[in-house]
Amino acid sequence: MNDVEKERARLVSFIWDSFVPHILYSLVSLGIVDLLADGAATADQLAERSGTHGPSLYRLLRVAVSLNLVSLEGDLFTLTVGGELLCPGVAGSVRNTILLYGDVEKRRSWGELNYSVRTGQDAVGHMFGQEYFERLSAHPEHAAVFNETMAEISRGVARSLHELGIAWHGRIADVGGGSGALLAGVLAANPQTLGLLYDTESGLEDAEATLTGAGVRDRCEIVSGDFFESVPGGCDAYLLKHIVHDWDDERAATVLTRCRESMTADARLYLIESVVPTDPAGFDTGMLVRDLNMLIKLPGRERTQAEFTELLAASGLKLTGMTPLPSPGRPYSLLAATPA
Repeated sequence: MNDVEKERARLVSFIWDSFVPHILYSLVSLGIVDLLADGAATADQLAERSGTHGPSLYRLLRVAVSLNLVSLEGDLFTLTVGGELLCPGVAGSVRNTILLYGDVEKRRSWGELNYSVRTGQDAVGHMFGQEYFERLSAHPEHAAVFNETMAEISRGVARSLHELGIAWHGRIADVGGGSGALLAGVLAANPQTLGLLYDTESGLEDAEATLTGAGVRDRCEIVSGDFFESVPGGCDAYLLKHIVHDWDDERAATVLTRCRESMTADARLYLIESVVPTDPAGFDTGMLVRDLNMLIKLPGRERTQAEFTELLAASGLKLTGMTPLPSPGRPYSLLAATPA
């Protein structure tokens, strides 16, 4: 095979690979992986229990075997380790991530990539007349999937921060921390530390259960509010995970400025974000695709280190360090900043 043939094969493979998320979404949303979590079964048994068409389900399961999500012995299908990660309640589960990114609205919004590239505007607002978070508020079932997806990521990030050996002291504010999964992990690993969880009332809906379940509720204050308007003071560190990437520079700087206004001279601010390379050649394509997702979904973006430095400076802060997170928090980085 010559170079042209290899490139052609590579490009064609992108087309077929693009359908894999639809396959994962069907396995989860049809309840197939949940049924297999109860034990091995035939395609006909699974079809009867899931209300699907047996021969068609067999064809879906056959692809799942090729993806190493299920195994087939005789006529019995069984979940593999990878397939188990599609189930709820499993450490490291990606179930909600698949439901979040595989639903019909998400696919439709990606179909409007041309609109976003032509205009610089998010496709979600163009399609539905609402910004993404406004739309989530109006659809609780989507909000629940989104919140649990963020919690899944937060639990992994908390483990990565512990792996880095960071010792947190004093009082930490998790700004825009949602259910508190990240702060719960940090507090559990640092019994000497106090926490403050800050988000909107709807964002904090699961906070009590999360913090109580982690055994840290007695060390954490829960405060509702709007981080575009104000951020609580009296904390030694301010932690923002995947907050500034949701917004354009103006609104991201507003959030950071509100944090800076509440910080003492010796307080620290930490961002957990993807950091885009200056030269994208040979870099993680996934991160760059996620940047396009921010273009389509929100008025946000992933940023380079230089862009973070500029954004922080515009907010009265100075970037002092950047540390890539180890697994399972990869490919995110921890960016540290102090008052300028």
